[in-house]
Amino acid sequence: MASQPPKNCCFTGSLHEGDPTGEIKQIDTFRAYIASPKGNEKPDKAVILLSDIFGIFPNNQLVADGFARHGYLVVLPDLFNGDQVKVGDYDAKKIDIGSWISRHTVDDVAPVVEAAMTYLRADLGVKSVAAAGYCFGAKYVVRYLKEGAIDSGYIAHPSLVTNDELGAIQRPLAISAAEHDTIFTTAKRHASEEILIGTGQGFQINLFSGVSHGFASRGDLSQPHVLFAKGQAFAQAVAWFEHTLQI
Repeated sequence: MASQPPKNCCFTGSLHEGDPTGEIKQIDTFRAYIASPKGNEKPDKAVILLSDIFGIFPNNQLVADGFARHGYLVVLPDLFNGDQVKVGDYDAKKIDIGSWISRHTVDDVAPVVEAAMTYLRADLGVKSVAAAGYCFGAKYVVRYLKEGAIDSGYIAHPSLVTNDELGAIQRPLAISAAEHDTIFTTAKRHASEEILIGTGQGFQINLFSGVSHGFASRGDLSQPHVLFAKGQAFAQAVAWFEHTLQI
């Protein structure tokens, strides 16, 4: 496996400050947070934001708003049908990791991702669709990096990605990795580099020192080095999409 299954580090994190500016809608079969670029009612490029296990919550909504400010229509689908984890649940012993994961398999999550792609391409006529995946959501970015699905992918501190999934990508992929990560370990990262070289696709891997799994979506932003790394990881995603969606 290119990255390990979720562990306790995937179920903990810090809540970020800020007021999301998008809106939550029911779109056909799924619920989603939608962030739209100002002054552009029909954008021709979009980002599907595939979240960590915390789903539609302020941290991820603020990331969606960030992509919207760069001109993207952003769809943050509810991958868990309302069963997302809340910050503090793990520490309060309200979550059984194995049980939660068993309720959210590929059979459960993939239809939501596919519905989001259909909404953007078929219903809205969006020309270019990128995807950004954090932790849990990274798997589904990688799975759909192929013709007619996702045109460019970005993932941060991924979990659950298999070697076969990574080796099958047909579109470019960028990765933000943490120095301290028991899921996307140094060995897994190096193995992933070899797999990516073999795909023939464009790729980029940035390694951020001093941070841990989850830094790009739920790190403690009171720590200057975490705040810096989070900002640079987001900038990496934006730059990657601007480059690869023009190829």
